[in-house]
Amino acid sequence: MKKNYFITLFVLASAITFGQNAPVDFEPGGNGASWTWTVFENDSNPSLQIVPNPDPSGINTSSTVAKFTALQAGNPWAGCETQHGSDIGTFSITSSNNIVRIMVYKTKISDVGIKLVTSSAASLGEIKVANTVINQWEQLTFDFSAHIGGMTYDQLVVFPDFVARSADDIIYFDNVFGDPAFLSTEELTKPQLTLFPNPTNDIVNFDSETPIDRVELFTIDGKSLIVLQNVKSIDLSNFDTGIYIVKTIHNGVISTQRVVKN
Repeated sequence: MKKNYFITLFVLASAITFGQNAPVDFEPGGNGASWTWTVFENDSNPSLQIVPNPDPSGINTSSTVAKFTALQAGNPWAGCETQHGSDIGTFSITSSNNIVRIMVYKTKISDVGIKLVTSSAASLGEIKVANTVINQWEQLTFDFSAHIGGMTYDQLVVFPDFVARSADDIIYFDNVFGDPAFLSTEELTKPQLTLFPNPTNDIVNFDSETPIDRVELFTIDGKSLIVLQNVKSIDLSNFDTGIYIVKTIHNGVISTQRVVKN
């Protein structure tokens, strides 16, 4: 009986200590706002601030977000990181969480980097994706499928502006690990266009009575492939098989969705 009691305690402790705290939404009572964020390689290293959302009218209606001040004298790889052993929790990359998302609001186009680090400071390196719009929120998608298995992470590192700067700049970011499985009910009910068929062999249609204002097709790692305007479908017949990101703007609503090309 005593042996079973200790086994039960061990199982419960493992369940408690091994888990990912996501999404990082910087909301009161959520994840991120009360964490220990350390800024590095940014000259005087001004602290990461939790501030009101500069534009809650777009795809990001969160009340509070993170504000990173990238200094001209800072290094291109200036960033911020969570505290080891707490904050983001302890987790591994699996097939269910290998697509990492982050929302950014920037004044220029530049790379955003995300890196995951183990308790012994080991890492497979950062993945970088550039934003495609400025002065509005955009959700970027990072493919960490090459990191599946093998490592257990307990630190999140964000490089909001991975570029040499000619002036100080301010970058806002939010909803890290904001996969649909972790989004709030409010975010899940935002209007989105349906793409069909998905998967597809060639044509992807949009269930809209009017043409879409703008369509942009990206690779899974964020490389822009084509931009179309005033269309009701997109032809993928000349592209390789795989997963692509389709970003649409319709009646002022931005929608970012995955589509599979067979």
